[in-house]
Formats: sequence, C-alpha cells, structure tokens
Amino acid sequence: MGSVNGQVPVDQALAAYIRFYQELRPETVARLDRLAVPDVHFKDPFNDFRSRDRMKAVFTSMFDVLEQPRFIVRDHAVSEQTAYLRWGFVFRRKGQPRPSTIEGMSEVRFDLAGQVTSHIDHWDAAEQFYEKLPLLGWVLRKIKAYMAH
Repeated sequence: MGSVNGQVPVDQALAAYIRFYQELRPETVARLDRLAVPDVHFKDPFNDFRSRDRMKAVFTSMFDVLEQPRFIVRDHAVSEQTAYLRWGFVFRRKGQPRPSTIEGMSEVRFDLAGQVTSHIDHWDAAEQFYEKLPLLGWVLRKIKAYMAH
C-alpha cells in the first residue's frame, strides 16, 4: 500500500480489505496478517474477542463447517478512519441442497497505517439464522407473530 507521511489512505486500505473478504478461501486466510493489527477487535453475533489469530481461526472453521461460503460486498461508505460495508454472506450447510444468504453490515476501523483495528458485524441472528432452525425457528416465528399483533 502506498502511503503519504506514513499514512495509508482509508479508501486504499478498504479496497484491500474488501478484496480479502471477497477472495476469502482456506489458502488466503493468512493474508489477514498484513491487513489487521494483532489485537484486532472482532465482534459478530457469536464472537467478541481481540485477536487476529482467533479471527483467522473463525474463518478457517467456517470452511470446515460450511460448503462454498463467500462474502459479496454490495456497497460501502467511509467516514474518516471508519468504513461501513453492506454485504451478503452466501453459503450452504453441509448436506443442504440450496444455499442460504445472510445480509449484514460491518463497521471497520483502520489505524493510520491502514491496518484494521476493529471489525464489528451487525446482522440479525434471530431472523437470519435462528428462525431457520427447525424447532427453535418455529418458536421464534410464533413469538414474532404474537408481538406483531
């Protein structure tokens, strides 16, 4: 990444990070070492930790559990050192014939060197994950319908 006075423009760092996500494969997970600080804060509906190594482990296990997982970044915006990504995560659970999609947003903060210091995912785990589980999904859909009245 080219820098001016030791600073990497956020749009340049963001482009590399988006490329990382959209090209994510088991063999590319290690690229995160160049893109994020060692104590990067990663949070999603299932995780909340500060560790680049744990973040890589989350991605690695994703490929063990799911078939053909991939991220599609649909849009992004930048405000100072923070980027906001709108994405779709497409995957198939093992043994499932049809793919599933989770839609979400990520808030990604960069330091002045262009490395990710924080990646916080925002998506509705109840609607997009738990409601699709057989028994729990039925219960959640009933509660949702009751609350809507």
